[in-house]
Amino acid sequence: MIIGVDGNEANVEKRVGVSVYTYELLKYFQKKASNDTQFIIYLRVNPESSMPVETQFFKYRVVKGPLWSQIFLPIDLYLNRKINVFFSPAHYTPRFCPIPLVVSIHDLAYEYYPDEFLKKDLYKLKNWTKHAVSQAKRIIAVSNNTKKDIVKFYKIPKEKIDVVYNGYTNRITLDTLHASRSNLNTKYQILNTKYLLYVGTIQPRKNLLTLIEAFHLLLHDKPDFKLVIAGKKGWMYDEIYQKVEKLKLTDKIMFTGYINESELSFLYQNAAIYVLPSLYEGFGIPILEAMSHGCPVICSNVSSLPEIGANACLYVNPNDKIELKLKIVKLIEDRELRADLIEKGKQRIKKFSWEKCGIETLAILQRVAI
Repeated sequence: MIIGVDGNEANVEKRVGVSVYTYELLKYFQKKASNDTQFIIYLRVNPESSMPVETQFFKYRVVKGPLWSQIFLPIDLYLNRKINVFFSPAHYTPRFCPIPLVVSIHDLAYEYYPDEFLKKDLYKLKNWTKHAVSQAKRIIAVSNNTKKDIVKFYKIPKEKIDVVYNGYTNRITLDTLHASRSNLNTKYQILNTKYLLYVGTIQPRKNLLTLIEAFHLLLHDKPDFKLVIAGKKGWMYDEIYQKVEKLKLTDKIMFTGYINESELSFLYQNAAIYVLPSLYEGFGIPILEAMSHGCPVICSNVSSLPEIGANACLYVNPNDKIELKLKIVKLIEDRELRADLIEKGKQRIKKFSWEKCGIETLAILQRVAI
């Protein structure tokens, strides 16, 4: 059996979100590749040096050309009919395909909040995803909430959809934490500082305006706290930076941009609270990352977050900045609640791993293959 995979999401220098998902699955596939289960990873450009190394049964195939998934990839699949199933890890599938398809759908935030996406991205997300789920033999949803939304918006039979949870990354070592401590203190002077932490892409759906406003209120009670916002810029983010300027919080709120895994581990381990106030999440990997570092979590009570966090998070209405501020104060001051959430987090993360995600995903591909 030969499995084809669209590996483009992983083939980037700075991986977040779906890029991490695709990369972790490629690592698992490379580890499991054998004479009986071979992989061809399709790319637009040559693989980054950090991509999994080619082996006898795990190969890269570079197909160049514009409108890649719509024209050049389908043509290549028709001309070189070597594979038994094709896997698209992120919404978009080949427009035409001679073999069975499996596609992963991560979230349908664009259906709920269309105004918070660029028009060109919104068109592709709506139309190309609709085509993908209609065309696919099986659909992988990263949560039951995402499965429910696929059924709701695309009228897909629920029997066609498998739920496979994401994993999370926790790579703490003393060496990396020591190096990160030095690097981050040089950049941001955060040693011996009390801070709240947000990790994720800077975009409207993440609801950072509410977090910033809640933090502004918090400073009346906890003036010694800072807010660290770690993540790369996404889109439509100007209003977020303008809000910080307007509230005169430039000395209290730090934007780190994209940071590496060891620096991220240090931030999680030393944060007072991890806060994710998103309006919608298909999964929410950072809440598991925070739990794995012993960092208590406050997150929104919407979409997939209660499904993933279960009883190990403190939940808030993402539209209520006052409630968010009060929950932050409560978690700062209530040591018993902090200890309880940290312990429940340690138990909760045992249900998730990239190994488990890989096992379940590969089993689906093997069932679908012709």
